[in-house]
Amino acid sequence: MSRRVLVTGAASGLGAALVDRFRADGDRVLATDVSVADVPGPDVSEQALRRLDVRSLEDWQATRDWAEQHWGGLDLLVNNAGIATGGRIDVASIAEWQRVLDVNLLGVVRGCQTFVPGMKAGGGGHIVNIASMAGLVHPPHMGSYNAAKAGVVALSETLLHELEPHGIAVTVVCPSFFRTNLAASLDGDDVEAHAAARRLIEGSRTTADEIARQVIDAVQRQRFLLVTDRQGRAAHLAKRFAPPLYRRTMRRISRTFHRRVEQAR
Repeated sequence: MSRRVLVTGAASGLGAALVDRFRADGDRVLATDVSVADVPGPDVSEQALRRLDVRSLEDWQATRDWAEQHWGGLDLLVNNAGIATGGRIDVASIAEWQRVLDVNLLGVVRGCQTFVPGMKAGGGGHIVNIASMAGLVHPPHMGSYNAAKAGVVALSETLLHELEPHGIAVTVVCPSFFRTNLAASLDGDDVEAHAAARRLIEGSRTTADEIARQVIDAVQRQRFLLVTDRQGRAAHLAKRFAPPLYRRTMRRISRTFHRRVEQAR
């Protein structure tokens, strides 16, 4: 049965890969992104592209109005839009913290607040929140990003229980670094931390399409937590069941970063 799907951050990367897979499955997909203008599809009732800044309540409300007018509501909301950031606590500015929290965490909150009432009224639905391994394990020099993504994981777990009586399922996705243009959003004061993050993103062998395939499967199975790769699962298990090993690994990352910064001076 065709679902009515909204994907944020859909112009590129994981968002674009998800849109392609949902459409290949026969779903009606509204692709949204801050970087595009409103472009109707061949049949506006089936596919469309709309501008949506996840920081804007007005944009969210306009998107909800579109979905209600053309589709009568929404079955599946994918909160995918996000930016990359990071930095040491004494280097990254409060403005950077506010920016990443506004996009990566509050953008998800706004999306859920906008579409949950309609899902409740319609008798159910599914919310997919794209977080990160940074929401489960918290490497040094990534304080603002870690905090935002951990907030998405916490929100998702809260909604899992809160919305279950209304027939609304929740999936939270925690991928490690994968090849995407996310590095282009890196901006801020801690250039050394951003350079390290850029190397990890651009050096990954995992593709956005591989992550999208796993997300589609998790939705079909109504799976709550999706950790997409073996390295991420190992890190998560180490934190839970082998804390000394986990802490040694985090300290090694921190010392290696410090040594590289000192050598570059």
